[in-house]
Amino acid sequence: MKHTPALCCGALALLCASCSLKYATTYQDEANVPEFIFSDATFTKYEDDKQKLSLSAGALEQYSDGNSMYARDVEFTLLKTDGTVETEGSCTLLAADSKEEKYTLYDGIHIHNKKEDLEVTADTLRWNGKSEQLTSSRNDMVTIKKGKTTMIGSGFSASAVSKQFAFTGVISGTFDEDDAEGKNTLSENQDTEDVSADTEGDFADE
Repeated sequence: MKHTPALCCGALALLCASCSLKYATTYQDEANVPEFIFSDATFTKYEDDKQKLSLSAGALEQYSDGNSMYARDVEFTLLKTDGTVETEGSCTLLAADSKEEKYTLYDGIHIHNKKEDLEVTADTLRWNGKSEQLTSSRNDMVTIKKGKTTMIGSGFSASAVSKQFAFTGVISGTFDEDDAEGKNTLSENQDTEDVSADTEGDFADE
């Protein structure tokens, strides 16, 4: 079974109550003082005069280096070239370094790729735009769901280049096998099976 990961990060970071959104720092250090602070902000990115990304946040901070941006209560939508929705997602906290093209999502992460009907949920994910890699920490749990197949595991990584994913830790979950004729549907009497093993796989439909 293959499917395309909703490698859809474009976003921003950690929160601490009564502090800057920037990694729980206070405003005492000038480097930690946001240059701009926005509430109920909406950001739209265009490529070749076409809308590519729409992002909204309950709070957003932009820092003077011009590269660091942090946000809370984020929702984002990635659009295809024809304007239809490709991927939708949300998270509680986001952090971005646009120069390095590194983005981290935190807490209550939910990503849904509509074309593949693929859902990814996690508490922490990191996206490297230069290598086009989506990863979790070694011990962070990630859930992938497509149809009746669900996998939960740690040490998750996915590549937009090779369109492959892997769990380096032990995983568990349920999956549906293809029927004997090699179709992408189950036979009527085929059961969902439990799985617990190290695994890797591909992301795009055959």
